[in-house]
Amino acid sequence: MLIAIDHGNYAIKTPRFSFVAGLSEHATKPPLADEVIEYGGSYWTLSGRRLPYMRDKTRDDRHFILSLFAIAKELANAGCTSGMEKVDLAVGLPPEHYKLRDRFAQYFKRAEPVSFSYNDHPMSVSIQHVFVYPQAYAAVIPQSSQLLKTLRMFVVDIGGITTDVLLLRNGKPDLQVCRSLESGVITMNNEIIGKISAEHDMKIEDEHISAVLLGRETILPDCVKKTIRECAQMHANGILDQLRELQVDLRTNPVIFIGGGSALFRPLLEHSPLIAQASFVSDPKANAIGYEMLATQQLSRLT
Repeated sequence: MLIAIDHGNYAIKTPRFSFVAGLSEHATKPPLADEVIEYGGSYWTLSGRRLPYMRDKTRDDRHFILSLFAIAKELANAGCTSGMEKVDLAVGLPPEHYKLRDRFAQYFKRAEPVSFSYNDHPMSVSIQHVFVYPQAYAAVIPQSSQLLKTLRMFVVDIGGITTDVLLLRNGKPDLQVCRSLESGVITMNNEIIGKISAEHDMKIEDEHISAVLLGRETILPDCVKKTIRECAQMHANGILDQLRELQVDLRTNPVIFIGGGSALFRPLLEHSPLIAQASFVSDPKANAIGYEMLATQQLSRLT
C-alpha cells in the first residue's frame, strides 16, 4: 500500500488526514486519550502542542512516530487493522534541502518490520520503498499539464516555520532557483501573540489568529482583531520584500501560493501591487496528494 506523508512543521498531512505535529510520551497507557500508539516500550499520543522546530527531522524518532500515526490512520481507513502490511512511503523535503533526500529516505527504512499497536490493534508494517520529492513542486502536480505551457512560474509554499520558493521552467522544477525563508505562519503567530500580550494584556492562541484572518466569528475585542490584521499584513509584505531581495520578482512572473499559510494570507496577497498574477492552492494536504501521484507513477515504472 502506498502512503504519502507531508511532514510539516505545524501539521502532518496525508491525502486524507491532517493533525498537529505534536507528540507526548507516556510510561503507561493514558486512560482518556483518543488515539494511542504503543511503540518502543512507550505509549505515544498526539498533542495539540506542536514539536519545536527541527531543521533536521532525522535527529530522533519523533517524526518517525508521527509517521506511524499517519500510516495507522491510512491503514485503518483502508480497512487494514491487523496482520503484516507492505507499505511504500512517499515523503518530501523543502526544495533547498532536497540534496538530503537519501538521508531522509534512510530515516524511514528499517531492517525488520515495524511492529506497534494503534488503539489496541496490533499492526506490523514492512517499509519497502521510500520516495522523496521536492515540496512545493509536488503540490502543483495536479496542474502539471497547464504548467508545461508556462515559460516561468514561481511556487511559494507558506508553511509553519518556513516559506519555500521554487522556480518552475515549463513545468519542471529548477532546483538551482529555490530558497527557504524562516518566515512562516508560526513565526508570525509568535510575533502577534507577543504584541497582543504587550499592548492589550491578553493571552491569545494560534486558533484565535487563524479565526480572525479567515473571517470567522470570535469574541475578541475589535482592537485586538485590528492588531492581528495589521501584523499579518506586515508579515505578508515582509515575505514579498524578502522574495524581491532574492531576485524573485512576482510582477514579471506568475506565482502559485500553496501551503496552510496561503489561505490565511490570500486576502492580503491577491491585491498586492507587487504581484501581477497569482493563483492559490487552498488544500493544505496538496503536497501529500502530489507525493501520492508522483509515487504512483514511479511505482508503475518499477513493475
